Amino acid sequence: MDTSKMIKAYCLKTKEKNVPMQDAVISKTAKGGYIAKGHDGKGNKMSAIMGEANALQAIKDGVAKQDF
Repeated sequence: MDTSKMIKAYCLKTKEKNVPMQDAVISKTAKGGYIAKGHDGKGNKMSAIMGEANALQAIKDGVAKQDF
């Protein structure tokens, strides 16, 4: 998969920035925002708050699944 289109997030456990998120699932928050949840490939869970445009583009590109 093309890593340039993947969602990138901060990994709290390893303290790394811009880590590509694998198996991302995007859902809506209670206030109407978007959040992507996935893992970094090493078993560490990751989350990223996203804007609507970025979230819908990630779903369209096929790098994330829709959960709403």
